[in-house]
Amino acid sequence: MAFASVLRTATPRLAVRAAPQLARASARRAFASEASSAPKGNSGGSNNGLLFGLLGAGALGGGLYLYTRDSSDNRNVKDAASPQQVDYQKVYNAIADILEDEKYDDGSYGPVLVRLAWHASGTYDKETGNGGSNGATMRFAPEANHGANAGLEHARNRLEIVKKKFPEITYSDLWTLAGVCAIQEMGGPYITWRAGRKDGNVENCTPDGRLPDGDKGADHVRKIFYRMGFNDQEIVALSGAHALGRCHVDRSGFDGPWQYAPTTFSNEYFRLLEDEKWQERKWKGPPQFENKSDKSLMMLRTDMALMTDKGFRQYTDKYAKDENAFFSDFSKAFSKLIHLGVPTAQLSEPVPLKKIEDQAPASA
Repeated sequence: MAFASVLRTATPRLAVRAAPQLARASARRAFASEASSAPKGNSGGSNNGLLFGLLGAGALGGGLYLYTRDSSDNRNVKDAASPQQVDYQKVYNAIADILEDEKYDDGSYGPVLVRLAWHASGTYDKETGNGGSNGATMRFAPEANHGANAGLEHARNRLEIVKKKFPEITYSDLWTLAGVCAIQEMGGPYITWRAGRKDGNVENCTPDGRLPDGDKGADHVRKIFYRMGFNDQEIVALSGAHALGRCHVDRSGFDGPWQYAPTTFSNEYFRLLEDEKWQERKWKGPPQFENKSDKSLMMLRTDMALMTDKGFRQYTDKYAKDENAFFSDFSKAFSKLIHLGVPTAQLSEPVPLKKIEDQAPASA
């Protein structure tokens, strides 16, 4: 798009913040994706869009692992790498250094790193206690081959650069830390992050079907998120991550970005949901929507559910009007997401992770 070159010629981390204004200059501030009963406090009613480490790539190269899952699979993760002393701010800075790349998508790996953290964590089942960010089991087939995880080899491969520099960090911590770094460096809120995840083995892989399908409605969305322990407000807040990145036909089957500045974290996703007129796209791919004004943006059925479902709509309205409220609620919900499945006893105290722009210059 016309403003894409602007994002890449200016200082990247500062330029992306102006993207929504550049893209929508003529208007008011207005391109990653089994259930139990609903948690108390939810409203009634009932992505793959959002939402290989070298070892994983080797596993795929050798074909699928064949293994038997014990139906009584407990909540213990077999430890394949114990956490050691790590300077997590240095790891954060190393991740920030590899976010931008002219040859990848919209010039940034940020969105796909957020999706990796999301999908590594969103497999949690609160009833059985298995799944979640403790384990990094997407390193192995069959989990690496789940349809929802298509394309995430790009994120895992990219993070091998950092893993080689800091071999003492577990993949489980690295992937979630990368998601936090990407959100913060793309203009998003600070996210509380704790260290201490342990890497699991192939037998800890979760079954397919635990992540959202973009072509489903509100009932499906609640089924997936309630299983993790989220309520309606948290579901809508987390959906705001669709401000980042785009869908790819060769991955999810869907096509296009959700907003005009896909490397900027903002509440534009909610603004566009409400301000644009949306129509079903006529094409050979799966059902998705396009904006009527220029047909350059898309929404999934799961996105449209945030507008059509009464329980979700109240929060969509709130976040479209108030970016600060969205940032606050998203920060809490995303922090909860990336700690799912990790025993509290394993976790450190919150690790302060400063954005690059907030770190004192070396010469100061």
